[in-house]
Amino acid sequence: MAEVLLTPQNLVSCPVCLDLLKDPVAIPCGHSFCRNCINDCWDQEDQKGSYSCPQCRHTFTPRPDLNKNTMLAELADTLKKTKLQDAPPVDSCVGPGDVECDVCTGRKHKAVKSCLVCLLSFCEAHVQTHFKSPAYKKHKLVEASVNLQEKICPHHDKLLEIFCRTDQKCVCYLCVMDEHRSHKTVSATAERTEKQKQLVETQRKNQQRFQQREKDLKELKQIMESFRRSAQTSVEESERLLTELIHPLEQRRSELKELIRAQEKAELNHTEELVSNVEQEIADLRRRDAELEQLSHVDDHIHFLQSWGSLSIPPASADLPWSTIRPDFSIEELRNALSGVKEQVEMFCKLELATLDGNTAHKQVSVSEGNRGVTVIGQMQSCPDHPHRFDFNTFLKMNDFLHYLLHYGIHFHCLLHYGDTVYYIMGPHYTLFGPRLCKIWGRPRY
Repeated sequence: MAEVLLTPQNLVSCPVCLDLLKDPVAIPCGHSFCRNCINDCWDQEDQKGSYSCPQCRHTFTPRPDLNKNTMLAELADTLKKTKLQDAPPVDSCVGPGDVECDVCTGRKHKAVKSCLVCLLSFCEAHVQTHFKSPAYKKHKLVEASVNLQEKICPHHDKLLEIFCRTDQKCVCYLCVMDEHRSHKTVSATAERTEKQKQLVETQRKNQQRFQQREKDLKELKQIMESFRRSAQTSVEESERLLTELIHPLEQRRSELKELIRAQEKAELNHTEELVSNVEQEIADLRRRDAELEQLSHVDDHIHFLQSWGSLSIPPASADLPWSTIRPDFSIEELRNALSGVKEQVEMFCKLELATLDGNTAHKQVSVSEGNRGVTVIGQMQSCPDHPHRFDFNTFLKMNDFLHYLLHYGIHFHCLLHYGDTVYYIMGPHYTLFGPRLCKIWGRPRY
Protein backbone atom coordinates (compact mmCIF):
# COMPACT_ATOMS: atom_id res chain seq x y z
CA MET A 1 0.00 0.00 0.00
CA ALA A 2 1.35 3.43 -0.90
CA GLU A 3 2.34 5.58 2.03
CA VAL A 4 0.54 8.86 2.58
CA LEU A 5 2.86 11.80 2.16
CA LEU A 6 2.68 13.93 5.30
CA THR A 7 3.22 17.63 4.78
CA PRO A 8 2.63 20.63 7.05
CA GLN A 9 -0.41 21.42 4.96
CA ASN A 10 -1.84 17.90 5.44
CA LEU A 11 -1.36 18.20 9.19
CA VAL A 12 -3.38 21.41 9.43
CA SER A 13 -6.12 20.55 6.91
CA CYS A 14 -9.68 19.99 8.11
CA PRO A 15 -10.91 16.46 7.19
CA VAL A 16 -14.37 17.91 6.50
CA CYS A 17 -13.76 20.98 4.32
CA LEU A 18 -10.22 19.96 3.29
CA ASP A 19 -9.07 23.56 3.66
CA LEU A 20 -6.60 24.90 6.20
CA LEU A 21 -8.05 24.72 9.69
CA LYS A 22 -10.00 27.78 10.72
CA ASP A 23 -10.30 28.18 14.51
CA PRO A 24 -9.15 24.55 15.01
CA VAL A 25 -10.65 22.57 17.88
CA ALA A 26 -9.84 19.08 19.19
CA ILE A 27 -12.44 16.47 20.15
CA PRO A 28 -11.91 13.64 22.70
CA CYS A 29 -10.68 11.10 20.12
CA GLY A 30 -7.77 13.41 19.29
CA HIS A 31 -8.82 14.57 15.82
CA SER A 32 -9.05 18.26 15.00
CA PHE A 33 -11.53 20.15 12.83
CA CYS A 34 -12.62 23.67 12.04
CA ARG A 35 -14.98 24.78 14.79
CA ASN A 36 -17.75 25.55 12.28
CA CYS A 37 -17.26 22.24 10.42
CA ILE A 38 -17.56 20.01 13.48
CA ASN A 39 -20.48 22.04 14.84
CA ASP A 40 -22.32 21.68 11.50
CA CYS A 41 -21.74 17.92 11.52
CA TRP A 42 -22.92 17.49 15.10
CA ASP A 43 -25.93 19.78 14.62
CA GLN A 44 -27.22 17.21 12.14
CA GLU A 45 -26.88 14.47 14.77
CA ASP A 46 -28.77 16.26 17.56
CA GLN A 47 -31.88 14.12 17.07
CA LYS A 48 -29.91 10.89 17.54
CA GLY A 49 -28.51 12.05 20.87
CA SER A 50 -25.05 10.70 20.05
CA TYR A 51 -22.22 12.39 18.19
CA SER A 52 -19.49 10.81 16.09
CA CYS A 53 -16.09 11.83 14.79
CA PRO A 54 -16.33 12.45 11.01
CA GLN A 55 -12.88 10.90 10.61
CA CYS A 56 -12.75 7.79 12.84
CA ARG A 57 -16.53 7.50 13.55
CA HIS A 58 -15.91 7.21 17.33
CA THR A 59 -19.19 7.97 19.17
CA PHE A 60 -19.60 10.37 22.09
CA THR A 61 -22.48 10.90 24.52
CA PRO A 62 -23.29 13.61 25.48
CA ARG A 63 -22.02 16.21 23.00
CA PRO A 64 -18.38 16.96 23.91
CA ASP A 65 -17.10 20.43 24.64
CA LEU A 66 -14.79 21.88 22.02
CA ASN A 67 -11.33 23.07 23.05
CA LYS A 68 -9.17 25.20 20.81
CA ASN A 69 -6.02 23.51 19.50
CA THR A 70 -3.55 26.36 19.93
CA MET A 71 -0.62 24.59 18.28
CA LEU A 72 -2.53 23.78 15.09
CA ALA A 73 -3.97 27.29 15.02
CA GLU A 74 -0.49 28.80 15.07
CA LEU A 75 0.76 26.36 12.41
CA ALA A 76 -2.19 27.15 10.15
CA ASP A 77 -1.58 30.87 10.53
CA THR A 78 2.07 30.34 9.66
CA LEU A 79 1.17 28.43 6.51
CA LYS A 80 -1.23 31.17 5.45
CA LYS A 81 1.41 33.84 5.95
CA THR A 82 4.10 31.91 4.06
CA LYS A 83 1.60 31.04 1.28
CA LEU A 84 2.27 27.32 1.42
CA GLN A 85 -1.31 26.59 0.48
CA ASP A 86 -1.62 26.00 -3.24
CA ALA A 87 -4.00 28.33 -5.04
CA PRO A 88 -7.00 26.59 -6.63
CA PRO A 89 -6.95 26.17 -10.40
CA VAL A 90 -8.44 29.12 -12.25
CA ASP A 91 -10.89 26.96 -14.12
CA SER A 92 -12.21 25.46 -10.85
CA CYS A 93 -13.86 28.72 -9.83
CA VAL A 94 -17.61 28.83 -10.28
CA GLY A 95 -18.89 30.62 -13.37
CA PRO A 96 -22.26 31.49 -14.92
CA GLY A 97 -24.44 28.40 -15.13
CA ASP A 98 -22.16 26.33 -12.89
CA VAL A 99 -23.21 24.66 -9.63
CA GLU A 100 -21.47 26.05 -6.54
CA CYS A 101 -19.70 23.87 -4.01
CA ASP A 102 -21.73 23.96 -0.79
CA VAL A 103 -18.65 23.36 1.39
CA CYS A 104 -16.31 26.03 0.07
CA THR A 105 -16.06 29.14 2.21
CA GLY A 106 -15.13 32.50 0.77
CA ARG A 107 -14.60 32.14 -2.94
CA LYS A 108 -16.83 29.35 -4.24
CA HIS A 109 -15.48 26.65 -6.54
CA LYS A 110 -17.33 24.78 -9.26
CA ALA A 111 -19.10 21.65 -8.01
CA VAL A 112 -18.40 18.43 -9.89
CA LYS A 113 -20.61 16.03 -7.92
CA SER A 114 -23.78 16.16 -5.84
CA CYS A 115 -24.58 13.70 -3.04
CA LEU A 116 -28.18 12.49 -2.83
CA VAL A 117 -27.67 11.54 0.82
CA CYS A 118 -25.93 14.68 2.05
CA LEU A 119 -27.98 16.81 -0.37
CA LEU A 120 -24.85 18.87 -0.97
CA SER A 121 -22.72 19.62 -3.99
CA PHE A 122 -18.93 19.29 -3.83
CA CYS A 123 -16.00 20.66 -5.80
CA GLU A 124 -13.11 18.47 -6.95
CA ALA A 125 -11.29 18.89 -3.65
CA HIS A 126 -14.19 18.46 -1.24
CA VAL A 127 -15.68 15.45 -2.99
CA GLN A 128 -12.53 13.45 -2.21
CA THR A 129 -13.86 12.76 1.28
CA HIS A 130 -16.70 10.75 -0.28
CA PHE A 131 -14.20 8.72 -2.29
CA LYS A 132 -11.72 8.08 0.51
CA SER A 133 -13.77 7.78 3.71
CA PRO A 134 -15.60 4.46 4.36
CA ALA A 135 -18.33 6.45 6.12
CA TYR A 136 -19.48 7.83 2.73
CA LYS A 137 -19.16 4.57 0.84
CA LYS A 138 -22.94 4.09 0.48
CA HIS A 139 -23.63 7.69 -0.48
CA LYS A 140 -25.00 8.20 -4.00
CA LEU A 141 -22.99 10.67 -6.10
CA VAL A 142 -24.42 12.13 -9.30
CA GLU A 143 -23.42 14.92 -11.66
CA ALA A 144 -23.56 18.32 -9.98
CA SER A 145 -27.18 19.51 -9.82
CA VAL A 146 -28.93 22.61 -8.53
CA ASN A 147 -32.21 20.72 -8.08
CA LEU A 148 -31.30 18.71 -5.01
CA GLN A 149 -34.25 20.06 -3.00
CA GLU A 150 -36.63 18.68 -5.62
CA LYS A 151 -35.47 15.21 -4.64
CA ILE A 152 -36.74 15.62 -1.07
CA CYS A 153 -40.31 14.73 -0.08
CA PRO A 154 -42.04 17.97 0.96
CA HIS A 155 -44.17 16.06 3.50
CA HIS A 156 -41.56 13.87 5.21
CA ASP A 157 -38.19 15.47 4.30
CA LYS A 158 -36.99 12.10 3.02
CA LEU A 159 -35.29 11.24 -0.25
CA LEU A 160 -37.65 10.62 -3.18
CA GLU A 161 -36.58 7.17 -4.32
CA ILE A 162 -39.88 5.42 -5.12
CA PHE A 163 -42.26 6.01 -8.04
CA CYS A 164 -46.03 5.66 -7.59
CA ARG A 165 -47.50 4.42 -10.85
CA THR A 166 -51.02 5.03 -9.60
CA ASP A 167 -50.46 8.76 -9.10
CA GLN A 168 -47.56 9.03 -11.56
CA LYS A 169 -45.30 10.84 -9.10
CA CYS A 170 -42.12 10.30 -7.08
CA VAL A 171 -42.57 9.58 -3.37
CA CYS A 172 -40.46 8.64 -0.36
CA TYR A 173 -40.66 5.39 1.60
CA LEU A 174 -42.83 7.05 4.28
CA CYS A 175 -45.35 8.08 1.61
CA VAL A 176 -45.59 4.41 0.58
CA MET A 177 -46.45 3.50 4.16
CA ASP A 178 -49.04 6.27 4.38
CA GLU A 179 -51.25 7.75 1.63
CA HIS A 180 -49.76 5.55 -1.12
CA ARG A 181 -50.10 2.31 0.83
CA SER A 182 -52.53 0.64 -1.59
CA HIS A 183 -50.97 2.10 -4.72
CA LYS A 184 -48.77 0.36 -7.23
CA THR A 185 -45.21 1.48 -6.55
CA VAL A 186 -41.77 0.59 -7.89
CA SER A 187 -38.29 1.90 -7.31
CA ALA A 188 -37.31 5.03 -9.16
CA THR A 189 -34.56 3.03 -10.84
CA ALA A 190 -37.03 0.44 -12.18
CA GLU A 191 -39.42 3.12 -13.41
CA ARG A 192 -36.53 4.97 -15.04
CA THR A 193 -35.58 1.77 -16.88
CA GLU A 194 -39.15 1.39 -18.15
CA LYS A 195 -39.47 5.04 -19.10
CA GLN A 196 -36.07 4.90 -20.78
CA LYS A 197 -37.44 2.22 -23.11
CA GLN A 198 -40.44 4.44 -23.85
CA LEU A 199 -38.10 7.36 -24.45
CA VAL A 200 -36.10 5.36 -26.98
CA GLU A 201 -39.31 4.42 -28.81
CA THR A 202 -40.60 7.99 -28.67
CA GLN A 203 -37.26 9.22 -29.91
CA ARG A 204 -37.38 6.72 -32.77
CA LYS A 205 -40.86 7.85 -33.79
CA ASN A 206 -39.86 11.49 -33.48
CA GLN A 207 -36.83 10.95 -35.70
CA GLN A 208 -38.97 9.01 -38.17
CA ARG A 209 -41.48 11.85 -38.25
CA PHE A 210 -38.63 14.32 -38.58
CA GLN A 211 -37.25 12.47 -41.61
CA GLN A 212 -40.71 12.24 -43.17
CA ARG A 213 -41.30 15.96 -42.69
CA GLU A 214 -37.95 16.78 -44.27
CA LYS A 215 -38.97 14.61 -47.21
CA ASP A 216 -42.35 16.39 -47.35
CA LEU A 217 -40.62 19.76 -47.23
CA LYS A 218 -38.36 18.82 -50.11
CA GLU A 219 -41.36 17.63 -52.14
CA LEU A 220 -43.31 20.79 -51.36
CA LYS A 221 -40.44 22.95 -52.55
CA GLN A 222 -40.18 20.86 -55.71
CA ILE A 223 -43.91 21.35 -56.27
CA MET A 224 -43.52 25.09 -55.79
CA GLU A 225 -40.69 25.20 -58.30
CA SER A 226 -42.66 23.04 -60.73
CA PHE A 227 -45.67 25.30 -60.39
CA ARG A 228 -43.51 28.38 -60.93
CA ARG A 229 -42.11 26.86 -64.11
CA SER A 230 -45.57 25.79 -65.26
CA ALA A 231 -47.00 29.21 -64.51
CA GLN A 232 -44.14 30.85 -66.38
CA THR A 233 -44.71 28.51 -69.30
CA SER A 234 -48.41 29.42 -69.25
CA VAL A 235 -47.58 33.11 -69.24
CA GLU A 236 -45.18 32.70 -72.13
CA GLU A 237 -47.70 30.59 -74.04
CA SER A 238 -50.45 33.12 -73.49
CA GLU A 239 -48.07 35.87 -74.63
CA ARG A 240 -47.26 33.94 -77.80
CA LEU A 241 -50.89 33.22 -78.62
CA LEU A 242 -52.28 36.61 -77.79
CA THR A 243 -49.60 38.59 -79.62
CA GLU A 244 -50.85 36.95 -82.81
CA LEU A 245 -54.22 38.60 -82.34
CA ILE A 246 -55.10 42.11 -83.43
CA HIS A 247 -55.07 45.15 -81.20
CA PRO A 248 -58.56 44.70 -79.60
CA LEU A 249 -57.28 41.49 -77.97
CA GLU A 250 -54.33 43.18 -76.26
CA GLN A 251 -56.54 43.99 -73.30
CA ARG A 252 -57.72 40.37 -73.15
CA ARG A 253 -54.09 39.24 -73.06
CA SER A 254 -53.41 41.37 -69.99
CA GLU A 255 -56.49 40.01 -68.28
CA LEU A 256 -55.40 36.43 -68.87
CA LYS A 257 -51.90 37.20 -67.63
CA GLU A 258 -53.25 38.72 -64.44
CA LEU A 259 -55.58 35.76 -64.02
CA ILE A 260 -52.70 33.29 -64.27
CA ARG A 261 -50.59 35.32 -61.88
CA ALA A 262 -53.48 35.54 -59.45
CA GLN A 263 -53.92 31.78 -59.45
CA GLU A 264 -50.15 31.31 -59.21
CA LYS A 265 -50.05 33.62 -56.20
CA ALA A 266 -52.98 31.85 -54.57
CA GLU A 267 -51.45 28.41 -55.17
CA LEU A 268 -48.02 29.52 -53.95
CA ASN A 269 -49.48 31.26 -50.92
CA HIS A 270 -51.27 28.04 -50.04
CA THR A 271 -48.15 25.94 -50.55
CA GLU A 272 -45.89 28.45 -48.78
CA GLU A 273 -48.19 28.31 -45.78
CA LEU A 274 -47.81 24.52 -45.77
CA VAL A 275 -44.04 24.92 -46.11
CA SER A 276 -43.99 27.32 -43.17
CA ASN A 277 -46.05 24.91 -41.06
CA VAL A 278 -43.83 21.96 -41.96
CA GLU A 279 -40.65 23.96 -41.29
CA GLN A 280 -42.03 24.96 -37.89
CA GLU A 281 -42.98 21.35 -37.15
CA ILE A 282 -39.47 20.22 -38.18
CA ALA A 283 -37.96 22.85 -35.86
CA ASP A 284 -40.21 21.64 -33.02
CA LEU A 285 -39.31 18.02 -33.76
CA ARG A 286 -35.60 18.91 -33.86
CA ARG A 287 -35.90 20.74 -30.53
CA ARG A 288 -37.91 17.85 -29.05
CA ASP A 289 -35.33 15.37 -30.33
CA ALA A 290 -32.56 17.38 -28.65
CA GLU A 291 -34.53 17.47 -25.39
CA LEU A 292 -35.16 13.72 -25.58
CA GLU A 293 -31.49 13.08 -26.33
CA GLN A 294 -30.42 15.25 -23.40
CA LEU A 295 -32.94 13.59 -21.08
CA SER A 296 -31.77 10.12 -22.13
CA HIS A 297 -28.34 10.84 -20.62
CA VAL A 298 -29.58 12.22 -17.31
CA ASP A 299 -28.25 10.17 -14.39
CA ASP A 300 -30.71 11.59 -11.91
CA HIS A 301 -33.78 9.31 -11.95
CA ILE A 302 -36.00 11.77 -10.16
CA HIS A 303 -35.18 14.63 -12.50
CA PHE A 304 -35.71 12.24 -15.43
CA LEU A 305 -39.12 11.09 -14.24
CA GLN A 306 -40.26 14.61 -13.41
CA SER A 307 -39.21 15.84 -16.86
CA TRP A 308 -40.54 12.82 -18.74
CA GLY A 309 -44.21 13.73 -18.34
CA SER A 310 -44.10 16.74 -20.66
CA LEU A 311 -41.84 15.01 -23.22
CA SER A 312 -43.74 11.71 -23.39
CA ILE A 313 -46.75 13.28 -25.10
CA PRO A 314 -46.12 13.45 -28.88
CA PRO A 315 -46.82 16.85 -30.44
CA ALA A 316 -50.01 17.26 -32.43
CA SER A 317 -49.47 16.76 -36.14
CA ALA A 318 -51.78 16.76 -39.12
CA ASP A 319 -51.21 15.05 -42.46
CA LEU A 320 -50.49 17.32 -45.38
CA PRO A 321 -53.53 17.99 -47.63
CA TRP A 322 -51.81 16.63 -50.74
CA SER A 323 -55.08 16.61 -52.64
CA THR A 324 -55.16 20.43 -52.47
CA ILE A 325 -51.66 20.92 -53.88
CA ARG A 326 -51.25 21.47 -57.61
CA PRO A 327 -47.72 20.98 -58.95
CA ASP A 328 -48.59 22.09 -62.49
CA PHE A 329 -50.57 24.81 -64.19
CA SER A 330 -52.86 23.48 -66.93
CA ILE A 331 -52.89 25.46 -70.15
CA GLU A 332 -55.22 23.15 -72.07
CA GLU A 333 -58.29 25.24 -71.26
CA LEU A 334 -56.41 28.35 -72.28
CA ARG A 335 -55.55 26.83 -75.63
CA ASN A 336 -59.13 25.67 -76.20
CA ALA A 337 -60.47 29.12 -75.37
CA LEU A 338 -58.12 30.82 -77.83
CA SER A 339 -58.27 28.29 -80.67
CA GLY A 340 -59.85 29.72 -83.75
CA VAL A 341 -60.05 33.22 -82.27
CA LYS A 342 -57.73 34.70 -84.87
CA GLU A 343 -60.22 34.01 -87.68
CA GLN A 344 -63.08 35.54 -85.69
CA VAL A 345 -61.33 38.71 -84.50
CA GLU A 346 -62.89 41.08 -87.02
CA MET A 347 -66.40 39.77 -86.43
CA PHE A 348 -65.88 39.75 -82.66
CA CYS A 349 -64.76 43.37 -82.60
CA LYS A 350 -67.95 44.46 -84.37
CA LEU A 351 -70.19 42.77 -81.83
CA GLU A 352 -71.45 44.32 -78.64
CA LEU A 353 -70.82 42.67 -75.30
CA ALA A 354 -73.47 40.20 -74.31
CA THR A 355 -75.77 41.28 -71.51
CA LEU A 356 -77.70 39.42 -68.85
CA ASP A 357 -81.47 39.19 -68.89
CA GLY A 358 -82.61 40.78 -65.62
CA ASN A 359 -86.16 39.52 -66.12
CA THR A 360 -84.95 35.94 -65.69
CA ALA A 361 -82.74 36.59 -62.67
CA HIS A 362 -83.39 34.55 -59.54
CA LYS A 363 -84.60 36.57 -56.55
CA GLN A 364 -81.30 35.88 -54.73
CA VAL A 365 -79.12 37.52 -57.40
CA SER A 366 -78.78 41.12 -58.47
CA VAL A 367 -77.87 42.11 -62.05
CA SER A 368 -75.59 45.15 -62.27
CA GLU A 369 -72.75 46.77 -64.22
CA GLY A 370 -74.82 47.38 -67.32
CA ASN A 371 -76.45 43.96 -67.10
CA ARG A 372 -73.01 42.31 -67.28
CA GLY A 373 -72.42 41.69 -63.57
CA VAL A 374 -74.13 39.31 -61.16
CA THR A 375 -74.14 39.58 -57.36
CA VAL A 376 -75.34 36.71 -55.17
CA ILE A 377 -77.05 38.43 -52.22
CA GLY A 378 -78.04 35.28 -50.32
CA GLN A 379 -81.59 36.39 -49.52
CA MET A 380 -84.83 36.79 -51.43
CA GLN A 381 -85.46 40.27 -52.81
CA SER A 382 -88.63 41.82 -54.11
CA CYS A 383 -88.83 41.45 -57.90
CA PRO A 384 -91.70 41.95 -60.33
CA ASP A 385 -93.30 38.75 -61.51
CA HIS A 386 -92.14 37.52 -64.88
CA PRO A 387 -93.03 34.27 -66.61
CA HIS A 388 -89.36 33.58 -67.46
CA ARG A 389 -87.91 34.28 -64.01
CA PHE A 390 -85.95 31.33 -62.59
CA ASP A 391 -86.82 30.09 -59.13
CA PHE A 392 -84.58 26.99 -58.81
CA ASN A 393 -80.94 26.17 -59.59
CA THR A 394 -80.47 28.35 -62.69
CA PHE A 395 -80.04 32.00 -61.78
CA LEU A 396 -80.54 33.82 -65.10
CA LYS A 397 -79.93 33.62 -68.83
CA MET A 398 -78.26 35.75 -71.46
CA ASN A 399 -80.34 37.79 -73.83
CA ASP A 400 -81.18 36.64 -77.33
CA PHE A 401 -77.99 38.18 -78.65
CA LEU A 402 -76.12 35.30 -77.01
CA HIS A 403 -77.66 32.83 -79.43
CA TYR A 404 -76.04 34.73 -82.27
CA LEU A 405 -72.67 34.48 -80.54
CA LEU A 406 -73.06 30.79 -79.84
CA HIS A 407 -73.97 30.12 -83.44
CA TYR A 408 -70.54 31.39 -84.46
CA GLY A 409 -68.74 29.76 -81.57
CA ILE A 410 -68.17 33.00 -79.65
CA HIS A 411 -67.90 32.66 -75.88
CA PHE A 412 -69.09 35.31 -73.47
CA HIS A 413 -67.72 36.31 -70.08
CA CYS A 414 -69.11 38.17 -67.10
CA LEU A 415 -68.42 38.74 -63.39
CA LEU A 416 -70.18 36.99 -60.52
CA HIS A 417 -69.96 38.71 -57.13
CA TYR A 418 -70.34 36.58 -53.99
CA GLY A 419 -69.58 38.35 -50.72
CA ASP A 420 -66.18 40.02 -51.06
CA THR A 421 -65.10 37.69 -53.87
CA VAL A 422 -65.46 38.33 -57.59
CA TYR A 423 -65.65 35.27 -59.86
CA TYR A 424 -64.88 35.30 -63.57
CA ILE A 425 -67.37 33.28 -65.64
CA MET A 426 -66.89 32.07 -69.20
CA GLY A 427 -69.28 30.01 -71.17
CA PRO A 428 -72.10 29.47 -73.10
CA HIS A 429 -74.29 27.29 -70.83
CA TYR A 430 -72.08 27.34 -67.78
CA THR A 431 -71.84 25.65 -64.43
CA LEU A 432 -70.11 26.94 -61.32
CA PHE A 433 -67.92 24.77 -59.16
CA GLY A 434 -65.62 25.52 -56.24
CA PRO A 435 -62.23 23.82 -56.00
CA ARG A 436 -59.68 24.68 -53.31
CA LEU A 437 -58.87 28.26 -52.40
CA CYS A 438 -62.54 29.15 -52.87
CA LYS A 439 -62.06 29.93 -56.57
CA ILE A 440 -65.15 29.50 -58.74
CA TRP A 441 -64.78 29.27 -62.47
CA GLY A 442 -67.34 29.16 -65.23
CA ARG A 443 -66.72 26.24 -67.53
CA PRO A 444 -68.27 25.91 -71.01
CA ARG A 445 -70.47 22.88 -71.53
CA TYR A 446 -70.68 21.57 -75.11
